[in-house]
This record gives sequence, C-alpha cells and structure tokens, in this order.
Amino acid sequence: MSNTSQASQRITALLDENSFVEIGAKVTARATDFNLKQTKTPSDGVITGYGVIDGNLVYVYSQDASVLGGSVGEMHARKIAGLYDLASKTGAPVIGLIDSTGLRLQEATDALNGFGEIYRKQALASGVIPQITAVFGSCGGGLALIPGLTDFTFMESKKAKLFVNSPNAMEGSWTEKDDTSSAKFQSEEAGLVDFVGTEEEILSQIRELVCMIPGNNEENDAYGECEDDLNRDIADAAGYNGDTTIVLSMLADDQNFVEVKSAYGKDMVTGFLRLNGETVGAVANRSRIYDEEGKETANFGEVLSAAGCEKAADFVNFCDAFSIPVLSLTDVAGYAASKCEEKKIAKAAAKLTYAFAGATVPKVNVVIGKAFGSAYTVMNSKAIGADITYAWPDAKIGTMDAKLAAKIICDGQDAAAIDACAAEYEALQTSAESAAQRGYVDQIIEAADTRKYVIGAFEMLFTKREDGPVRKHGTV
Repeated sequence: MSNTSQASQRITALLDENSFVEIGAKVTARATDFNLKQTKTPSDGVITGYGVIDGNLVYVYSQDASVLGGSVGEMHARKIAGLYDLASKTGAPVIGLIDSTGLRLQEATDALNGFGEIYRKQALASGVIPQITAVFGSCGGGLALIPGLTDFTFMESKKAKLFVNSPNAMEGSWTEKDDTSSAKFQSEEAGLVDFVGTEEEILSQIRELVCMIPGNNEENDAYGECEDDLNRDIADAAGYNGDTTIVLSMLADDQNFVEVKSAYGKDMVTGFLRLNGETVGAVANRSRIYDEEGKETANFGEVLSAAGCEKAADFVNFCDAFSIPVLSLTDVAGYAASKCEEKKIAKAAAKLTYAFAGATVPKVNVVIGKAFGSAYTVMNSKAIGADITYAWPDAKIGTMDAKLAAKIICDGQDAAAIDACAAEYEALQTSAESAAQRGYVDQIIEAADTRKYVIGAFEMLFTKREDGPVRKHGTV
C-alpha cells in the first residue's frame, strides 16, 4: 500500500460509501526555489473535500506523506483554509487527518504565512463549527498547534507523534527516556489528546462522535430516535457512585456513553450520552475506577484536581458553544492537596466555576454522594446557575464532614459529646433533607429513578432562554 493510497483510504474508511467529493485535486506547489519545479507535488500533499457520515455533512482534509513528507507549503495551506471557509459558510464540521513532517522549508515565509492562515481560520471557526483532528503520523512544531485549536483530537497509539519540540531536542531528554511525543504522554500527561487507538478504531470513533454532536452552533440537530424505556430503573447505580463512567452508562439511552479525555484527569469524567434521543454533555466527579468484574483498580478520593477542573471547564465551554445541555454528577469533599496541585488548583477551579456560571444551556445537577465546601459550589451547584438540582437520599451537603465539624465545635469535650454533636450537625447541616429545606436541592430522588427524573428535567428545560451580560468577552 502506498502512502498516496493511505491518505485517500483514510477518507474512504471515514466517510459513507462513495460520498467523498474532492476539491482542488489539480492544485500543485507554485514555489520553484531549491529545484521544487522539478518535483511533482500532486494535490500539494493534501487531499481536501467533503462527504457525509451517517448522512451528516463533513469537510475533510487528509495529508499525503508521500508528497514532500506531507509538508505544509503555500498551496497546501491555502487548500485547508479554503475548506474552512466552505465549512463555516455551510455549517458543518472540519475533520483533519494529520500525517506531515511540518513546515515546508523550501517555501520558507510562504509556508509560514500558510500556517498563520490556517490558525486564523481555526480561531474564527471555533464555537461555530466542530473541529476534529486525528494524528496518524508526525505532527510536529507549528503543526502541533492545529490539534490544540480543535475541539477533539484523536491519536494513533503506536506510529503517531505529536510535539512542539522533539524529545531529542530538549536538554536532558530523548525519545527512549521519555517520549513526550507519544500518544501515551499526550493523552495522559498533556491532556491534549481525547481518544487513542488503532487507525481503524479512531476512524470509527470519529464517526460515532460526529453523529453525537451538532453540525454547527445555530442548528442543534444532535437528536436520535430513542427506543430505550424512559422510565427504566438504574437499580445498581448507587453501588457504583464512585465510578461515574458506570453510572452515566446506566443513565444513557441504550447504555451508550462516549467518554472524552478518559486518560487525563481521571478524577473527573467528561463525555456525551443521549437522554430520550437528545445529546447531553456530562461532567462527573469520580473517586474510584472499577474493572469489568467490579473490582476496584484505582482510588482518587472525592477531590477536585487541577487537571480534572481544566478538562471539565473546556468540555462545558464546548457544550455551551454548541447548545448542548449539561448534566453534572457531584461527589466531592474538597480539593486535591499537594505542592504540585497547589500551583494550579485555584486557577483551574476558578476556570471551572466560570464555565458553569457562564453557560446558558440547560444545566441539571445530581448530588450522588458528598458535596462539601467550595468544591461542591464549583460543581454546577444551584448557587452558580444549575437550573435543577437533585440529590440521592444518602447525599451529604454542607461545609464539611459532620464528624470533623463536631470536633471543631465541641473542642475539648469527650467522645460522647462529639458523637452527639456530629449526629445533630449531620441532621441540621449536611443531610440532603436539610439542603432541600433551604432550597438548595429541588428534589430528593432514589438513585434508581435518576434516569426518568433527569430526562424530565431536560424536557422541561428544552425551551430555556438566558442572556448573559453585554460584554465583548470575559477574562477568566
């Protein structure tokens, strides 16, 4: 198989059969420096065009590594920029399939200007149309900014390389020691990559994602038929409240939950599910991970980490831009405590607060466990704008754990007095019942009934309209 066929075959595998229409097939490089005139540059190293995924219009470009390494030159960049213009006019996603050595050195400033043109088109399209990037080969230097400017990034697990600076170019580092360009690093440490897998898995996941999200910011057509029982009990949900990926799967139509950035900030879960056919974005605290046999494989504690907050904030911003309702599952007792976390946590938590408070889409919060202190306030509480708040009967909502509060209040008293104080404090200050009496919880629901209540809330909120203050933009 040639690299040329690889670029086109990726498009063929991604789109519905026989739906791809190529644009700019005859374009070649204009530059003649360094004898480029004698080098054949078919399509100038990038195949561009449009097609459909399950009937949804999408625009696609696929870099051809067999033509000057898939490097970005003047005409290469112009083709991608032109594709963005069409996509923005028609309101459809852009999908970039990356396999490139980067900037075409023979074209120097023309190629550099081309990079800038692509960046600008991406910036203008942000929040207007979804942007998806999949990295199959090399994506280095200035090219790495392209996935950074998109909404979702996919990366092939073995051959793909994503970096601004090559590992070998950094002092004290090299590929064998610490491959900062690998899919593992970029998904687990950097948090830039949302999905990792084989080429076939990635193309399939892109299709699934495209069918789950709207085509643009004005027409939310992210709906599907729902044959699942709207009143279906999720009887086992309470037993898995620590691992909210399981709870969200239980909640979803046909139990299909599409997680985003699963390898990064694992104490926070983000992803998409359908509820009565409507796409909903989910943000949920996670304190544990269970394997397929129900065994606990990781325990983070009920905390907010900087990585989890940043991941959730970006996700909420995407949902708000494309009018996707947001569901949150809250189970948090405080912030992750370490010197490393302390460097970032205040800003990251503020960013998440800002995202939830500023989002004007329907917002529903379900308190499924602990909800203590300002960490709870950050997690889509009624105070910062949740439209409807539910709580499971055993939820604990307040400033801190009742036992700890009692030790402070009854300092110097015996154990019996502290226990009595803790019981009183829990009843008066930390129970779901006490929060509901103060209006901070709209209804206490059984865990098994969560699906029908959440669906009902989003149906009620379907026509929600909310305008923020008049301003150019915020600064958080």
